Amino acid sequence: MDYFPIFVKLQEQPCLIVGAGDIAARKIPLLIRAGAHLTVLAPEISAAVLELQQRHPEQLQMRRKTFSAEDIQDHALVVSATSNADVNSQVAAAAKQRHIPVNVVDAPELCSFIFPAIIDRSPVIAAVSTGGTAPVLTRLLRARLESIIHPGFGKLAGLAGKFRSQVKQRIRQPRQRRIFWEKILQGPVAEQIFSGNQETAEQMLQQALQSQDSQQLQQGEVYLVGAGPGDPDLLTFRALRLMQQADVIVYDRLVSPEVLDLARRDSEKIYVGKQRQNHSLPQESINVLLARLAKAGKRVVRLKGGDPFIFGRGGEEMETLLEQGIPFQVVPGISAASGCAAYAGIPLTHRDYAQSCTFVTGHLKDGSINLNWKQLAAPNQTIVIYMGLIGLRCICQSLIDNGSPRDLPVALIQQGTTSRQRIVTGTLGTMPDIVDRQQISPPTLIIIGNVVKLRQHLAWFKSATKTPPTIPQPT
Repeated sequence: MDYFPIFVKLQEQPCLIVGAGDIAARKIPLLIRAGAHLTVLAPEISAAVLELQQRHPEQLQMRRKTFSAEDIQDHALVVSATSNADVNSQVAAAAKQRHIPVNVVDAPELCSFIFPAIIDRSPVIAAVSTGGTAPVLTRLLRARLESIIHPGFGKLAGLAGKFRSQVKQRIRQPRQRRIFWEKILQGPVAEQIFSGNQETAEQMLQQALQSQDSQQLQQGEVYLVGAGPGDPDLLTFRALRLMQQADVIVYDRLVSPEVLDLARRDSEKIYVGKQRQNHSLPQESINVLLARLAKAGKRVVRLKGGDPFIFGRGGEEMETLLEQGIPFQVVPGISAASGCAAYAGIPLTHRDYAQSCTFVTGHLKDGSINLNWKQLAAPNQTIVIYMGLIGLRCICQSLIDNGSPRDLPVALIQQGTTSRQRIVTGTLGTMPDIVDRQQISPPTLIIIGNVVKLRQHLAWFKSATKTPPTIPQPT
């Protein structure tokens, strides 16, 4: 990163602003809100700055003179807000020589610090910056954060500060305290604050603290979370929230690194990925692991690519948790089928091409491929095959043997929805040889059906500059 984000306490600290025009008038209110004692130095003082002095006479004083290096002395922070490039350079050099933080407005190359866009929900403060490279983008991001961070978060932080000592005395274990605060700050108490009911919120928090059961605090929980097909933007809000409060993340091979990076930084990460004939942990051992971690009081996210209930073995894990009386939640995810198909520009259903869609797995528990081929070979449907790469030749031939035309379109999507997405198309008759030549590797998804014809027209991901050809007509 070009700039290390840091919050500086400026209350009653002497700060210098060189320049007294419109640029300075924009920076002065920010520093005044931070409690700084400001000196404005300039040969001439604008009306806007004089007005600010009248409103804040105790924090703002004027010195009518040209800048010299000695003016820097004994200041905690310096801002050069002039339109004179030579003066700005002199101010920056003098401040850096004395190791005093300096900002030169609109000249990031001269700055040792920059002003971020600030979202003020005191005592909650959020800041965003593009390092001075794109101020308009910074303002757009700030506007988005303003809409997300409710004004009541400041009061919520104040409430937490008021009860912090009581909670620490009552709940000794740091992990249990964290669980308590997460429940308070995301539950009914927070809703009362957001509704303006401060007194009710305090009463509810006090009652929650007095009724804390130590055994209840030690109870772990498992969250079966769908991580989606790979693009982190496709995570649900609930999945992200649980990932950021979990003590342990148990994740599989299909969870992308970008998604895993969104988990809580200090959480334990346990890889239990499975590949064909290479399981880091058998499924039965994963079930036992989840139960053991929860019994130890951990909040466990079982993070699965796609959706946990579509070939994700979420049902098997749920059975174990139910048998052992462990509380759990299930968070659906965007399935690999819907995500990869959408990013490939292939609608799974279309009134002219496919009136149904079938999901199947390319191999069963014993490694065989034993599917209802007659049903799958029926026309006017889409077939989505998970884990079918190894058995692709057998799949294509079985469909042909059961009545599917050899020229039925097939698409193979590798690492769908990610920047590494790759799509290979062919037909039942040609796809096995194409894949052998292309050296495709998992994770992949196979889509079979006439909807694949629409891809050339509807493809949008990473191909927005291409002029689409005429839409094919159904046959």
